[in-house]
Amino acid sequence: MQTLDWVDWLVLGITLLSIVGYGTWKTRGSKNVQDYVRGGNTSKWWTIGLSVMATQASAITFLSTTGQAFSDGMGFVQFYFGLPIAMVIICLVFIPIYHRLKVYTAYEFLENRFDLKTRSLTAILFLVQRGLAAGITIFAPAIILSVVLDWNIITLNIIIGVLVIIYTVSGGTKAVTVTQKQQMFVIFAGMLAALFIILSLIPNEVSFTNALDIAGASGRMEVLDFSFDLENRYTVWSGLIGGTFLMLSYFGTDQSQVQRYLSGKSMKEMQMGLIFNGLLKVPMQFFILLVGVMVFVFYQFNQAPLNFIDASTETVLESKYSEDYRDLQSKQDALFNKKKELSIALSKDSDNAELRKDLFYLDSIERSNRLESKYLIKKAIDTSYANSYDKLSKELSELNPNDIAFSEKETELEALYKASAKDTRTNDRDYMFITFILKYLPKGLIGLLLAVILSAAMSSTASEVNALATITSIDLYGRNLKENKGEAHMVKATKFFTLVWGLVAIVIACFANLAENLIQLVNIIGSIFYGNVLGIFLLAFFFKFVKANAVFSAAIITQVIVIAGWWFDWMPYLWLNLFGCILVILMAFIIQKITYNK
Repeated sequence: MQTLDWVDWLVLGITLLSIVGYGTWKTRGSKNVQDYVRGGNTSKWWTIGLSVMATQASAITFLSTTGQAFSDGMGFVQFYFGLPIAMVIICLVFIPIYHRLKVYTAYEFLENRFDLKTRSLTAILFLVQRGLAAGITIFAPAIILSVVLDWNIITLNIIIGVLVIIYTVSGGTKAVTVTQKQQMFVIFAGMLAALFIILSLIPNEVSFTNALDIAGASGRMEVLDFSFDLENRYTVWSGLIGGTFLMLSYFGTDQSQVQRYLSGKSMKEMQMGLIFNGLLKVPMQFFILLVGVMVFVFYQFNQAPLNFIDASTETVLESKYSEDYRDLQSKQDALFNKKKELSIALSKDSDNAELRKDLFYLDSIERSNRLESKYLIKKAIDTSYANSYDKLSKELSELNPNDIAFSEKETELEALYKASAKDTRTNDRDYMFITFILKYLPKGLIGLLLAVILSAAMSSTASEVNALATITSIDLYGRNLKENKGEAHMVKATKFFTLVWGLVAIVIACFANLAENLIQLVNIIGSIFYGNVLGIFLLAFFFKFVKANAVFSAAIITQVIVIAGWWFDWMPYLWLNLFGCILVILMAFIIQKITYNK
């Protein structure tokens, strides 16, 4: 476990308290719904762009994306290829409609086009998926910091949640927007400093270009994948097609984002803010991935642990599998020395194809060693898993390799083996960057990077809680009131719902569990709901002959089918966005046709 120096505590404390204090002071005293929900429509385009970016850039972005790059390389950037396309479409189609109707929420438009029940259903779908995501954005940094710093996770969840609640309840949308500018400054400064420090820690004879060569030889610089393999989650096509539909739904219909640009001073400011985000977001994600790749290069010259979760390593070393794990560590030590020699040699002779081939081969062995380490940890932690594995191994040894039963058992064994790598206590990619920060960065900078992680968690959580409260207040509570209670009452109600959703997010965080990769978990939750919601909006925009009852029925049927598709793993999750969108449109057409014929 790591301990922080007083300098880091000082930097961390001053940074977070300054953001919270500034946001609370700057936006105090909202008197009406216009000010509290739409920030008084005073935001400039750069404020909108940074706010939109900060909403999406949660702590998960910095912890998981860097770990993704360390393990798999730069390919994840393809996930964002559809974002610029989505920004242009939203600027041309969504924003003019929202601005003309002067809506407070995206779902007000759906009642104008369809009816109250369609508006309410879509709002509820948003509340379900975004409520879960709000808990995860708190939980992500809390679980990781609790493990590496030995802090109490419940306490961390509460601290992050309470800090968000303080300024979000106080100032509403303007407080979220104002604080996000400061948070993005902290994030950019921290990540740039981290990259320069990483490069300074790499041997002097290895230049930045050499580092890229080493990463490339190990398969970490493969940015583009033009294959049509549906088993591959991240390709150019999944990013351009599935990613475009995901981003259209997220930025065009998700209130946590819509509320950011509805605070704009004019329609032009809103559009310029989204274009700014579209131009900067992909390079930003590329840069974050590059930081992860450079950490990978750093570990070609400095011994990395087999598993970055210290508690899990301690568990296996105290178990009956300790000897197996130590043997694996010895193999890894020998492998590291070979990789280090090859990396230095490649930095001196970057065009040597034989060196590249050898380095790639050694990296493949290291991947295998890391997978085996997870398997041993899983066995040490989970006795039932170990018993299942031993039973299958014994059955397999008694079968003829040519029998069908042998192939079936072998498949079962492989699935069990892969399951070990996904267990929360063995999957360490989300711990890689924070472990590097705590072990190798200088005092003061550690506090700044921790502030980056917590600022990102606060910015995205604040946007989500703010949006959840707005939807609950405007689309559900306010819309169903039988009499007009006045502006002051609605502001108080929205503040109350902000407090409630902040507490709900803390509770979800306290009961959450890690997935295979946190950033994937958030995107999976979104993909289950976003396609359906986007399809409803596209029906509203472009298909005037489709009426409310058909859309309402189609949306319910589609959501059930999409959840089933995710559960039974019909396709990579990004494609669920396209699938849900097309399905709800087709279902609405069919139901409308049947109803019309009757």
